Amino acid sequence: MREKKMNNDRKNSTPWTIGTAALLIGLSLVLVGPGTLSAKDKKKDDKAAQDQVQQTILDKLDYSKIVWPNPPAITRVKYLNYFSGEPYKPQTATNKPKQGWMDRLAGATVGGTTGPGKPRFQLVMPYGLGVDSKNRLYIADRKVSAVFIVNTETWEFDMIKNGTNARFGMIIGLAVDDDDRLFVSDSQMQHVLVFDPQHKVEASIREGLSDPGGLALDKENRLLYVADAGNDQIFVFDADPPYKLIRKIGTGGKAHTLTSPGDFAKPTNVAVDQDGNLYVSDTWNDRVEIFDSEGNFIRTFGKAGDGPGYFSRPKGIAVDQDGHIWVADAMQDRVQVFSQEGDLLLWMGGHGWLPGQFSTIAGLAIDQNNRVFTSEQYPGRVQMFRYTTDSEALAEWKKREEEQKNKRAKQSGAVAQKTDEAGKPNGNASAPAPK
Repeated sequence: MREKKMNNDRKNSTPWTIGTAALLIGLSLVLVGPGTLSAKDKKKDDKAAQDQVQQTILDKLDYSKIVWPNPPAITRVKYLNYFSGEPYKPQTATNKPKQGWMDRLAGATVGGTTGPGKPRFQLVMPYGLGVDSKNRLYIADRKVSAVFIVNTETWEFDMIKNGTNARFGMIIGLAVDDDDRLFVSDSQMQHVLVFDPQHKVEASIREGLSDPGGLALDKENRLLYVADAGNDQIFVFDADPPYKLIRKIGTGGKAHTLTSPGDFAKPTNVAVDQDGNLYVSDTWNDRVEIFDSEGNFIRTFGKAGDGPGYFSRPKGIAVDQDGHIWVADAMQDRVQVFSQEGDLLLWMGGHGWLPGQFSTIAGLAIDQNNRVFTSEQYPGRVQMFRYTTDSEALAEWKKREEEQKNKRAKQSGAVAQKTDEAGKPNGNASAPAPK
């Protein structure tokens, strides 16, 4: 594997390594079918059968081994878990509750519940992601037309439902501010809905929007960025009432044909760093463009291709606390991490459904706890990873260096002791005669 050094302003940090997860390959799932039972045996074992949950290959994997890069390199990304819906709980009610159309649309298993009368909701086509101050994960599912709210510690699920809490068409982007206000873009309704911390609709932002998608918040400067793929522009709104349109970035009305720096062809997602700089996934141009907080163009990187560092329909984008740029590639089903200069530091993923692999990856978000979340369109799944920061990696590097130093010192001492002992006279030999 080839190593890339960190950029000069972080030269004391541990280098990244390009690598993939040490996934277990060739594992097979052993299916155990029920034997032939008499009616009496079936009745006797019915209670036990209800409590039994069939294991899959995912239950048998050692998740702690799924890291990037491969050992012995210092881990920079570690797989944690995934979310696809509410945890399965056996049906306990004798009479199955009637399933409504909204429950069916939300992917609730027919007849399955998480308790008497409570449907089991499943992700179908998740996209936008965000995390609030309580570390709850928000997932915009454009097929279900609902926002899932997941407690990542307890796995408790809640929902902002279409027709009950709001009216949704096709929701895509999602962002959460420091006050836990939620912003949700709806490309069909051509607006961005704003929810208060109690998840009640308090405003609708629509000025000039045609096909709003990815959202990002500059919490310091109080700006809301909206990627509009229909207009080939980034709309910049005030992040507080009355949500006034401040400016637009890029040239509209050119039917996705512009390739000039500072312009876009189907921009889909946006991200903001700690300094207020804006990062845009210029999807049809297969590149990332960077702007300052005033909307001035800074630079761009990336071009079309399938090799490391190249793009083929970049979508989800995020910036970690060290300033590294994470980009999800929808066609190549991988996440690539770049320096500010656009140098590739690490890539992970590939086509597949195993942990750490992706199938039509779309959304990407990084929270304040350095957890990385990715959404996939077709398996209906959100995966969760942990990013090792530069300071954490440097501390681990120093720890290993100290351990190696102590080991070498111990080995040198042992060799010196053996050499010294070899030069001493044998205690059993006769002493020389006195003169």
